Amino acid sequence: MKLVLVTPEIPFNTGAIGRTCVALNLELILIKPYGFSLDEKSVRRAGTDYWKHVHLTEFDTWEDFLEDRKPPRDSLYFFEEHGDQTVYDPTYKPDAYLVFGCESAGLPMTILEGMQDRVFSLPMRNPLVRSLNLANVATAVIYQAMRPQLGG
Repeated sequence: MKLVLVTPEIPFNTGAIGRTCVALNLELILIKPYGFSLDEKSVRRAGTDYWKHVHLTEFDTWEDFLEDRKPPRDSLYFFEEHGDQTVYDPTYKPDAYLVFGCESAGLPMTILEGMQDRVFSLPMRNPLVRSLNLANVATAVIYQAMRPQLGG
């Protein structure tokens, strides 16, 4: 299983997600451009001393990622607040790519076009909350997706 962040903007979120990836032996794939430098102290601080252990791969564009990895369509899982299905609905494939967009705008429509059946959301019960923190959502999704492998 791999986690993909498309154009992340907040270094703390990327660092925290990297730390979770280290804990679970997952590859973290970052798609440029970023809203920060990977050298920033805040990325390292959020990942604490684990950042150096992140299995990190970077791509300049989404198209570069697709060309290099050639992921099967049914191995792509996109996460957006407007997904028709929840993160609890799919049976995640072991070769899954869990794909998240940037904090301010989510995933570009060009990526989601024709993929509506592959878009999932994390339920929120209170309409006062517009969205959740990216690092929190990614962690919740990762643990749900890996639940069978983790003994859940």
